Amino acid sequence: MSVITRTVTRVVFPLILLTALALLFQGHNLPGGGFIAGVLTVAAFALVYIVNGLDYLQEDLLGRTGDDVEGGPAIVADFLNVFAGGLAIAAGGGVVAILLGQPFLSQAVLFVHDLPIFHELELASAFVFDLGVYLVVVGGLLTILTVVGDE
Repeated sequence: MSVITRTVTRVVFPLILLTALALLFQGHNLPGGGFIAGVLTVAAFALVYIVNGLDYLQEDLLGRTGDDVEGGPAIVADFLNVFAGGLAIAAGGGVVAILLGQPFLSQAVLFVHDLPIFHELELASAFVFDLGVYLVVVGGLLTILTVVGDE
């Protein structure tokens, strides 16, 4: 790849991740949410993977070293853990509602007032589910990308 491609990737990667986080945090009120934020995050990592290769993504960007395992590169185990953690968080958000005597995945909202910069912050329980979906999408798609790309 050319120097221009690598430079553009270095500049665009954090902007894509920032956009993904914005979509994740606004998802319970506006268009966005865990799924599209996860897809956008994976697109950012796919760009780095295509331009710089799997070794750069695994060792330099994510700090994972180790030999390949039977199922593919060593980083796949980490991606599967992200997937499993996201599934647990998403399901846990629904189970907590049941434990509180509410229907599965019921939503509650808490408003925090008089904050220095934001003035008011809305904390919604739907964010827990969105976060779980985000992690499931990121873990699942990065696993697929890495295993297929390694072949």
